[in-house]
This record gives sequence, C-alpha cells and structure tokens, in this order.
Amino acid sequence: MRNQLAGTGTLLRLALRRDRVMMPVWIMVVAMTVLSLPASLESVYGTAAERARLLGTMNTNGSLRALYGPVFGDSIGALTAWRGGIFAGVLAGIMSLVVVVRHTREEEETGRQELLSAAMVGRRAPLTAALLAALTANAPAALLVTGGLAGRGAGGALALGLGIGATGMLFAGLAAIAAQLTESARLAKGLTGALIGAAFVLRAAGDAGSAGGSSALTWVSPLGWLEHVRAFAAERWWVLGLFAAAVAVQVAAAYALAGRRDLGMSFLPARPGPAEGRLGSAGALALRLQRGSLIGWSLGFLVAGVVFGGMTDGATQLVGDNDRTREIIERMGGQSGIADAFLATMAGMLGMVAALYIVSAVLRLSGEESGQRAEPLLANAVGRLRWAGGHLAVAFGGSALILLLAGLGLGIGHGQGVGAAVGATLAQLPAVWVIGALAALLHGAAPKYAAAAWAVAGAALTLGWIGPALNLPQAVLNLSPFAHLPKLPGAEALAWAPLLVLTALAAALLAAGLTALRRRDLAA
Repeated sequence: MRNQLAGTGTLLRLALRRDRVMMPVWIMVVAMTVLSLPASLESVYGTAAERARLLGTMNTNGSLRALYGPVFGDSIGALTAWRGGIFAGVLAGIMSLVVVVRHTREEEETGRQELLSAAMVGRRAPLTAALLAALTANAPAALLVTGGLAGRGAGGALALGLGIGATGMLFAGLAAIAAQLTESARLAKGLTGALIGAAFVLRAAGDAGSAGGSSALTWVSPLGWLEHVRAFAAERWWVLGLFAAAVAVQVAAAYALAGRRDLGMSFLPARPGPAEGRLGSAGALALRLQRGSLIGWSLGFLVAGVVFGGMTDGATQLVGDNDRTREIIERMGGQSGIADAFLATMAGMLGMVAALYIVSAVLRLSGEESGQRAEPLLANAVGRLRWAGGHLAVAFGGSALILLLAGLGLGIGHGQGVGAAVGATLAQLPAVWVIGALAALLHGAAPKYAAAAWAVAGAALTLGWIGPALNLPQAVLNLSPFAHLPKLPGAEALAWAPLLVLTALAAALLAAGLTALRRRDLAA
C-alpha cells in the first residue's frame, strides 16, 4: 500500500501550487457567505420580539423553508446558521468538486498524469493528493467560520464550521467516485454538480412539508444533515458522525474503483460518435457537445422560476412591517412595492446565476483547445471564427433561452404577470452577455488566464447577493454590470440606455476576443 501512495506529498504540493489563487478565493467566498450575515441580521431582527415573530412566520411558510430551511433558535447565531448554512454548504461542495476533479480526471484527460505516472508515483497517489487538497480547502473555511462566529457561542460556531467543512468533504468523496466512473472532467463535474442539485431539491422538498425538518426527504440529503447539526440551537454532534461515516465509505469506494481501471479509462465510457444523424457544421457540433448542459440548465431555471414565483406572497408576509428587511429587498429589487421588488430581486439573482452558465459554455472553447480536439477540426475547411462562433452561439443563445424559461417559471409560480416576469429576466441578458464576452476575450487574448472569468462571474454574484445586505456603497455595487440594469417588474419606465450600452460593450469585447483568437497560436 505504501508503494501505491508514493509521491503523494509531491503531488499535493503541486496541486496546492496550481491552486494558490483559486483556492484562497473559494475559501473566502465560503466563509464570507456566513460571516457577512450576523451584523445584517442584527440590524434587521435586533429585538427578541422580532426574532420570535420570524420563527412563527417560518413555521407556517413552507416556500421560505424550502429555500432557507427551518429556524431552530432565535439567537443571532441560530439565524446566521439558518440564513447562510445551506448556501455555504453548497459552495463548499462546488469548491470540493472543482478541486478533486481538477487533480484527478482532468489531469488524466490532458495527458499530464501519464507523464507523472512514468516517475515514482503510486497508483493511488493522485486520488489521495486530490482528496488532501480538498481537505486543505475545507479545513480553513471551517476554521474561519468557527473563529468568526465564536463570539456568538463557541459550541455553535464549532458545530457550524465543522458541518460546512464536512459537507464539502462529502461532496469531495462523490467527486472522487465520479472521476473514476466518467471519462472526462466535464462529465465528472456535471455528475457531481447534479448530485449537489439533487441534494438541495430533496432538502427543500422535505423542509417545505415539515416545519421541524423531520421529513424523511430532509434526512436523505447531505444538506439536510448540515441543517440537522442545529448549530446554536442544542447542537446535535452525532450528526457529524454521519458525515464521517459517509466520507469514509466514499473514499473506500473511490480507491477500489481507482485500483480496477487503467489510466485514462473509465467505467462509463462515452459513445464513440453520434448514434444518429449527421453533423454538417461547426455550429451543429457545438450544439451536440453542449446540449446536455443546456438542457440541464434550462430545466433547472424553469423549476427555480416556479419556486421563486411561488415564494412571492410568502416573502411579503415575512417582511411585514420590518423596515430594514424592506430596505434590503428594495435596494436589490427597486422601490415598486414589496411583491414587485421581490420578483425583481429573484430575476436579478437568476441573471447572475445565468452568468455562470455563459462562462461555462464559453470556456468550453478552452477545453476543446487544451484537449487537442480543436486542432483536427481547424486542420480542415473550418476556420477559427466558424469554430468559435458555433460555441459562442450556443453560449449566448443558451443564456437567452434559460432566462426566458426562468421568466415563464416566475410568472407561472406567481400566478400572474407572465409577460412582465419574462421581461424582467430577459432584461438581465446584456449584463450576462458582458460577462460572457469577457470570458471570450480572456480565451482569445490570454488563454492561460481564461479561468479568471469564473472569478468575474463569482464577484458579480457576491456583490448582488451580499452587497445590499452589507449596505455597501453604491460605487462598489456599480462594479457589477447587473447594478446598471432597470429593476423589473415594477419600474416606472424602462430605461433603454443602460441595456444598449451594456449590449454594445459585450459586442466590443466579443469582437476583441475573436480578433485575438484569430491572431494567436493554438494552446499546446
């Protein structure tokens, strides 16, 4: 067994060096998702009476429990765990899947692992190094949460920090298994991401039907386990044992699978080619390659729209006469009545999440290029602009499609104003396109730094989600293109100028990116 782990330390140091920028950013995002909340919650629910009323409202409001989970205590610490615990767990899971897949399946896919394995590297060393890298990411996040909330109660802070870190490690184990089952990093990330989404849906469905979190569906979901740790509310330490047992089983399964396959192989190989039909153009090939992702995002946005639309009346009930909560929602969604402001806020949030889709779709160009799948195409009668144009058409057109479906879902869930809801989500497109065009520019001009587009999209999402609650200056919020969009529905008059300016900016960035791509050499 020792020989099979030979070189683990060297591979771990290499992984940490490669992630020396990405990992600290992820750690801070996970930690700040929680640590940014206490001061805001204290200003909103500063009295015991206000917190007691919140608990009573949540006990009767299934739609809001589906989003945030039930409230188990009326202290600021308990409200922090309620408001940010689930989302921090999701972010920790995403961070972990990125780290594990990056240093396992992605290394095999690019051929680097084969070169490393020619040296004194054990069979299970890469998987071990990837899991240790995930632990190295989750442990500081847990420590930051624990330290930042220790003043609210050391036991509750430790329970929440450990719960978030354990959630990240559980999804790291799932990513390790997915990396053995699939033949590409994209599929491994997609499979693990789908499991994170399923965990959220199961937890939401369980909490919607049970005020105390006692539903069987909640217990099926790892995010439900995080909720049942009950930080700052009579902590259930034994739930952390469930995480430990699950991680141990997953790691053992991943090791067993890794020992039964050859390097570069998988247990679920992809089909060698299209089962039917023909691909007559670069655009058709791009659509075929990205259609699975597009279908998944489309269904997810439609369902999310229905859920958020159905929450509108519940949000109005929750706000009540709380001026601070009303101020936050109106700052995010506009001063046009709490219902319209909430719908505008949800439309803006869906737009910011759509920026993640467009970055993923645009950066598929980088994957095709670094995986040396683009070179055979470009060696024929397919020019670079046609090749890139196919993927960009899917990315930009796909973002319009998912926002259209999100608007339909919002209108259907709310039960009125489908046209206004669709207009609100489609108004997010210029800002989404700016971020997508910036990703295209980075790929064309500086392909080694194309992944920085993720940081741009993440920064926009963070500013939009946390910025208003922290009462950040408008000058800081304006760094995001989404801050310049009209607040729809409910705006007195549609302001076309910012939409046109952002669209023109996106077109200019896209043109610059295509020009740079045409002039540079292909990435090796």
